[in-house]
Amino acid sequence: MRPLGLIVAFYIICFVVLGILEVVAELIAGPKVTNSREALFQWLTLASALIATWVMLRRVEKLPWSSVGLGREALAPRTVVSGTVLGGFTIGLATLLLLAGHLMRIETTKQGSWWGQAGASAFVLLPAAFFEELLMRGYAFSVIRRYAGWRLALIATSIVFGLLHAGNQGADAETILAVTVAGFFLGMLLLATQSLYAAGAAHFAWNWVMAGGFHIAVSGVPSGDVDYRMVETGPDWLTGGQWGPEGGLAAVALMFVAIFYLYGRYLRHMEWKA
Repeated sequence: MRPLGLIVAFYIICFVVLGILEVVAELIAGPKVTNSREALFQWLTLASALIATWVMLRRVEKLPWSSVGLGREALAPRTVVSGTVLGGFTIGLATLLLLAGHLMRIETTKQGSWWGQAGASAFVLLPAAFFEELLMRGYAFSVIRRYAGWRLALIATSIVFGLLHAGNQGADAETILAVTVAGFFLGMLLLATQSLYAAGAAHFAWNWVMAGGFHIAVSGVPSGDVDYRMVETGPDWLTGGQWGPEGGLAAVALMFVAIFYLYGRYLRHMEWKA
């Protein structure tokens, strides 16, 4: 029962801290700042996950930050950049293939500041991505991995990751399955690089390429459509429909390619380590 107790304690601390931070933020700046669409709320969630990780990892178990992929070596520029490129490239290529196949099209929308919208998207998506990585593939992943092995850690966290998106607008069995595959993709990236920074960077790049670059919904959440937006014209099972390309077969197929690549990379790393 020890691993289960550690994980439950982590989540309790995380959401208790978040509640405290929300109350303080509301007292200072008003209730609007704790809206889940606001940037400040996303930064508060990230802070809560970091604090919970510090408490459980450093104070309770007295383990190094490297145990969750947050050590100094994990922050190597090459590692983080490779994660960023892989995340952005995978969803970007899937979207471009759909566009080239006339399964998506670009529509003109109201004029505005593209750079302003891109920056605003980054300011919200960056903490959101790293919060989800800390929540799913941070401390909880490390506990399961230490007690039951990396395979169970990968499977369990990926399934939960998919189910957590079930309440998003337009979610169905196919989109939840697609997000579960994304969980495997990000989990294998963590294992292959031993860096949660790389997994967080890939998660952020994936979301930003959709919202900030292509102006497509991210997991059913609409993006700011300044100057243009991309809309699906093909079947939802392939394009993801209102969920965005990440919910369709095109992105899932490319994620499987990336997963096999990362799995091979992880096995080579383990052989070298042995």
